[in-house]
Amino acid sequence: MRKHWIDNLRWATVLSVLLYHVIYFFNNKWVFGGIGGFGTFPELQQYQDVIMYILYPRFMPLLFLLAGISARYSLQKYSGKEWIKYRTRKLLVPATIGLLVFQWMTGYFNTQISSVAQGVDLTAGIPWVAKYLMWSLSGIWPLWFIQLLWIFCLLLLIIRKIDAKDKFWNLCWKANTVVIILLGILFRLGEKTLIMDTTNPFAGLLNLYKPAFYWIIFLLWYFVFSHDEVQEKVKKAWIPLLAWAIVSGVVLIITTWGQNNTEPQYLSSWLCCLYGWLACLGLMGWFNARFDWKNKFSNYMTRSSFGLYIVHYLVIGSLGYMMKMYTQPSPLAMYLILTVAVFTLSPLLYELLRRIPFVRWCVLGEKKG
Repeated sequence: MRKHWIDNLRWATVLSVLLYHVIYFFNNKWVFGGIGGFGTFPELQQYQDVIMYILYPRFMPLLFLLAGISARYSLQKYSGKEWIKYRTRKLLVPATIGLLVFQWMTGYFNTQISSVAQGVDLTAGIPWVAKYLMWSLSGIWPLWFIQLLWIFCLLLLIIRKIDAKDKFWNLCWKANTVVIILLGILFRLGEKTLIMDTTNPFAGLLNLYKPAFYWIIFLLWYFVFSHDEVQEKVKKAWIPLLAWAIVSGVVLIITTWGQNNTEPQYLSSWLCCLYGWLACLGLMGWFNARFDWKNKFSNYMTRSSFGLYIVHYLVIGSLGYMMKMYTQPSPLAMYLILTVAVFTLSPLLYELLRRIPFVRWCVLGEKKG
């Protein structure tokens, strides 16, 4: 029987990604990918940036944990060959061919934004063909998640070959509530694999993808949290888990306000990891307890949330760049316009693309409209 709370938590998390990127785009700490804010901290504090502190430590781990659970359920229904074929179409095709068909437009605005941040035109004097390839590669940025997830799918098939009788998975259902909470130690160990020296030439790429961290999260949910018994334990404890997540989150924000919330030192701190882990557990239990249902809206969001993730950053990057560089609305107006745009234009763009033969396969990994 399908667990609707998993679908609902997934699309709700995707929507939080859209909101995060609106705030992220105008952050005033010049975090990579943003165009800059409306003043430099602390001279002008952007209190709306608190949304970044609330969402960033937990929304990508949530997406990987849900992917881990879903992988377990899917591989109970389909053979490994059938499953990886589907995952290749759904993940690898949009993250490769889709770059050349659609994401180069996102990449164009990414390079313009980077030019603003660095004070120099990064594409000056470059032939158009080279510019197109540069834009296509830059368009990878919002798709790193699905690239990494496809690699995890391949590695998972190898693990399943090694443990063909599911001996390790069968051991994990015994985890009690204390063990479940203590697994947060692995959450922090994963974050500690980040390169702390940001002058290292590989730091930016590795710290964006965080392969070791997300691999741990993916496997935890595949082996441990895919068990009904474990999910039930988290479900029963959702109120204290969520309460302690809120407390740790408030303490984190108060004690780190003004710091770059994407830096490895911040993300690997024990307080940030505690908040991120408790938030993941609390939200998992809450949705299991209160949102295990479906209706027309949830059915639509379950079907379309992946597509919204794929296309949303073009809306943010293009409109946000044009407003910041060529118009003079107030900061509040920019936030409101961009928020409304990403939650209305992204679904429209997705619905348009999924109705165009071949394009829907390239960009969305879909066979049919």
